[in-house]
Order: sequence, then structure tokens, then C-alpha cells
Amino acid sequence: MLLLETIKEKSKEIFDEIVSIRRHLHMYPELSFKEYETSKYIKSLLKNWNISYAENIAENGIVVVISGDIEQKNDNCLNTIALRADFDALPIEEDTNLNFKSKNPGVMHACGHDLHTASLLGVIKILNSLRHKFSGTIKFIFQPAEEMLPGGAAQMISQGVLKNPNVNIALAQHVYTELDVGKVGFRKGQYMASTDEIYINVEGQNGHAAIVEGSKNPISVASQLVYELNSCFKKKKSNKHIFSIGDFISKGSTNIIPKTAKLKGTFRAMSEDFRKKSHENIRKIVSVIEKESSCKVFLEIRKGYPSLFNDVEITQKTIDFASKYLGEENVVELDERMTAEDFAYFSKKVPSCFYRLGVSNKHDKNRYGLHNSKFNPDEKSLLIGCGLMSWIAINHLNCQH
Repeated sequence: MLLLETIKEKSKEIFDEIVSIRRHLHMYPELSFKEYETSKYIKSLLKNWNISYAENIAENGIVVVISGDIEQKNDNCLNTIALRADFDALPIEEDTNLNFKSKNPGVMHACGHDLHTASLLGVIKILNSLRHKFSGTIKFIFQPAEEMLPGGAAQMISQGVLKNPNVNIALAQHVYTELDVGKVGFRKGQYMASTDEIYINVEGQNGHAAIVEGSKNPISVASQLVYELNSCFKKKKSNKHIFSIGDFISKGSTNIIPKTAKLKGTFRAMSEDFRKKSHENIRKIVSVIEKESSCKVFLEIRKGYPSLFNDVEITQKTIDFASKYLGEENVVELDERMTAEDFAYFSKKVPSCFYRLGVSNKHDKNRYGLHNSKFNPDEKSLLIGCGLMSWIAINHLNCQH
């Protein structure tokens, strides 16, 4: 039997088990940096499968290393490839009728991380049984805290997850509701934006609105900041970006000037150079307005995930492998996205490819997107997720370029 057919057959054999794993994960979601039971569950499965692992990386992170039995004879071959899945959930109350809906109030796997983890566990089962079919080493990275700054990826990298053995390339797949099951999407080069959080506190002097002497209105200053910052970024048309103030709080009344005004916003960019210059521009604007006013202005730019860049050569090879596994008609090109992903930290360290797995059912008229309380991916996508990633990993390691 050809290797491709073998992998597809093994994916079918383990499908029911992987679905059961995904449903267990879905029923017991945990928030970022609190995935203690999820981590225990993953480790219990690995123990039952006699798979050794390293634990307590970024507290709840887990790493499995599996090496192939074939001796590498070509020095141009990759030695080690990393496959990553995240397993934290979101602070969302689930609103579905599933018999395996979340049992943890206010927490839900509304971004598909349960599916990512179940799929990677399936890849372990498949590739562990096919050691005699590949050379090199595969690192399976189960990562906590993708949804919350500073992100589990950066922490795992700082604790050496890409070393011993050194990783040559990294891959990850993410559910995508804009594609039907059986299709996958790729984008070479720049794909996702960086993400930064903007916090501005304006401190004035409260008082009676009809007695202007002695009062300092922070609302006026905060409003000027919103206008000037938005105007600045509207002029920056040459670089794709988003600047938005999404929260403005100041508690006064019709005849009361409040003491403080608070702004919160987001800034996203595709270019890291533009990101850096924009941070400088934000600081300059805030500084000028503070000097012109009689209020104190406190700015915090909470730097988030970097922009995600898919290595062009590695992504093209991955596209070629996916096309052979699924057929060219089921591999599509994606547009850039202004959303963010902490897998970007991996892409800054090693050549990487972050691709999308179709999880929608074309016959389902009620499709709900990511971070929606009714989000319900088609579990048939697990069949594709397990098999395709196994196929891609083996082909990268075996130098079938």
C-alpha cells in the first residue's frame, strides 16, 4: 500500500477515538494559564499509548519527541520538524445544544483549540506507528495560553522548546469556518497582523460643570486624543493596519466634570517596522496633547504578538504536499488577516507555515464563526486534520521536495 493511502487508512481507523478525545476536551475547557486538567488529560492519553513526554514547560505545556527509523543519507534533509497545537479556551458561555457542551460555566472552546489538540494527538498515533517510514525527528508541541498575553508560545520558546534537538521548521493548523471540510488554505509570506493593546488614562480635576475655575475636564482631552490618533492613522495608507479605540469611560454627569477618563484600544500592523514607528507616533501625540492641556496623561502600549510570516519556500512545499493529499482543487490561497496568533513567535525563530483547516459543512445554513457562543465545527475535519498533518510532516522529513 502506498504511504498516502496508508495514512488515510490509519486516519479512518483512529477517527472515532479522536472524536471522543475532542469531545472530552470540549466539555472541560479551561482559560489561558489555567489549563491544569487539560494538561493532565493529554498526559494521561500519552501514558496509555506508551508515549514518553516532557512536561511543565510554560507550566502546562507538553512536548513529545518521536524519531523515525530510517537513516538520513541526504545532508539537505530536515533533521527536526515541530508540529504545534494550542489547548486553552475562551471566556464565553456556550450556547449550543450539543450533548458534549461545556460543563465549565462561562468557558468554551469557541476557537477550535480542542480540535487542534485532538488532531495533533491523532498525528502522534499515526506517525508513531510509521516510524519505519520516515527519517529525522518530530516534536509535538502542546501549547497553553494562546488566547492571552504574553502568550504560551513565547514562554515555551524561552524555556527551550525549539532546542534539544534544534527545530528546523515549525507547522501549525487552525480551524477555519470560511472553508468547508476537505479544503485547506495557505498564504505565503505575510499572513497575520501584530497586535498591541493601547491604554490611556487622563487625569483631570473634577468639579461643577458651571464653575470652570479650578476644574480640568479629562473628557475634552481624551476626546482630542481619540481625534488626533485616528487622524494620524487615517493618513498612513501605505501600510496595512488597524487603529481603533473601543472603550471610553468617564463617569461624570450633566453638571459634573469627572476626575478621570480612560481609553482602551487596539493597534494592528503587518509591518514590524511600521509597528515600531507607530508606537513612537502614538507617544508623540500623547505627549504633545498632555503638554497643551492642564491634565496628566498616562499611556501604556502593551506589546502583543508579532506579525505572522509564513516562510515562502516551506509554505510552497507544504502546499504541494497538501495538493497531492487532497487534490489541487481543495487547496486554496488565503487573504491577509488582521487577526493575530502567537504562533508568530515560532515564525520569528524558525521557517514556519501556519495553515487553515476547513471545518464548515456546506449543507449547514447556520454557520457560526470563531469566538461565537454557537460555534460548532464539523468533526469530519478531524479526519483531514490528522491525516494531512501526518502526510505533510513525513514528506518534509523525507526530502520529497
